[in-house]
Amino acid sequence: MQRLAMDLRMLSRELSLYLEHQVRVGFFGSGVGLSLILGFSVAYACYYLSSIAKKPQLVTGGESFSRFLQNHCPVVTETYYPTVWCWESRGQTLLRPFITSKPSVQYRNELIKTADGGQISLDWFDNCNSKCYMDTTTRPTVLLLPGLTGTSKESYILHMIHLSEELGYRCVVFNNRGVAGENLLTPRTYCCANTEDLETVIHHVHRLYPSAPFLAAGVSMGGHRHMFVKQIDMDHVMKAKSIREFDKRFTSVMFGYQTIDDYYTDASPNRRLKSVGIPVLCLNSVDDVFSPSHAIPIETARQNPNVALVLTSYGGHIGFLEGIWPRQSTYMDRVFKQFVQAMVEHGHELSSM
Repeated sequence: MQRLAMDLRMLSRELSLYLEHQVRVGFFGSGVGLSLILGFSVAYACYYLSSIAKKPQLVTGGESFSRFLQNHCPVVTETYYPTVWCWESRGQTLLRPFITSKPSVQYRNELIKTADGGQISLDWFDNCNSKCYMDTTTRPTVLLLPGLTGTSKESYILHMIHLSEELGYRCVVFNNRGVAGENLLTPRTYCCANTEDLETVIHHVHRLYPSAPFLAAGVSMGGHRHMFVKQIDMDHVMKAKSIREFDKRFTSVMFGYQTIDDYYTDASPNRRLKSVGIPVLCLNSVDDVFSPSHAIPIETARQNPNVALVLTSYGGHIGFLEGIWPRQSTYMDRVFKQFVQAMVEHGHELSSM
């Protein structure tokens, strides 16, 4: 409360000085207009600081992981200040792709074959100028998994690579089948419940750099039509008006599920959280329109000492905008950077706890 009062006093003083120089004395014919603007601004600031800006909820299954995060990834315990003019979930979700910058990244593309005759496109950022890890065999590698329909060109992926570059790490982006411009060689794309392609990529990267620390970061979920016409009624699929209808007509059929509910049950993380055996940090906003608060497996996470959830009150879906004009960084970016650095430099502490 003391900090809140101090912030309000500072804000009131700055607004007064600004308005004194910028607003003419005759505004609305008297000083009433000035008072109205100042009063509204202070009232909005009070509401923002008391109801919008909040510390995230940290849910962990063990005290060791909680202490580790507080010591080496303090951003998960600090107050998150959403962009003051855009804190609502839909605004954060829709504006992020248009507001945030897209750092320039030069990739090296690699196509790897899969057991079923398909291919996967990997975009590498080797970070050859790394001064912290000059030995390529031990340079930390971060595997990045874009969201639904996402590729290595997404702004959030580019920001993660830029932050990894600062830390001296190497990155590789796993583009799901058929979304990055490569030819789709088999009548199969991807879905939330199927991890065969991801396993293929993990084994491939680990074989290339077996001595390097290996981490992964996924965002959200993390086509070429002629391949499916023999198996699926694509005209019916293209008339879908919602994600659920699309999954019912296409995804669940392609991967052999009897019903859409069977697919969603298999894709839910609830069934897998208990078996997670390595440290995993999950960031989710409780106002996420695609992953709402009632769907977050809080109680399940509390049963696994390797899992931690960071739940913010606001942020939307992959939004997490902060600052007056959030082009360069988001709260998600800061969580990513601190956590991967903590795992590379201090991860051994978790194994000894």
